[in-house]
Amino acid sequence: MKNPWTTISTKEVYDNPWIRVAEHQVITPTQSRGIYGTVRFKNRAVAIVPLDRELHTWIVGQYRYTLDEYSWEIPMGGGPLEEDVLDSAKRELKEETGLTAGKWSELMKIHTSNSVTDEVGFVFIAEELVPGETEFDPTEDLQVRRLPFADVLRMVMEGEITDGISVAAVLKTAIRLKMS
Repeated sequence: MKNPWTTISTKEVYDNPWIRVAEHQVITPTQSRGIYGTVRFKNRAVAIVPLDRELHTWIVGQYRYTLDEYSWEIPMGGGPLEEDVLDSAKRELKEETGLTAGKWSELMKIHTSNSVTDEVGFVFIAEELVPGETEFDPTEDLQVRRLPFADVLRMVMEGEITDGISVAAVLKTAIRLKMS
């Protein structure tokens, strides 16, 4: 489909190592003038649902500055745009849980908030897990829990896990597990 938006001008209003924020003067699809703000990410989101033979998985807890609250999530992080997505996922799984996996499958591609950002996420299922030591980033204070996948699904359904990528990944994994 042809893009119905026309950009008149763009002004960068903020830039750091992770994001770039811009304000755009536009003509909307209905031909009215307006402004549009965008957040461009300099990394891709990568997330992992690790599953062992007993159908246990790992979740990671941390205090999220932007939300001002504690959050339980599946292991995830940012992968540089120039890095292979699967390599980024392998690195994040090792950093946050200490796990390495012998089998990887892509579960989904997801846009996290397509109204204001171009962030794209990739979610993988990791199996044939081997434990090891975590390698947390210096800024991270994480808790890692191994739980039955059914407990994590319950946490999603009861609103204990609210991170969008985690919710989508757990629900899609639950459907996949019931169909196989």
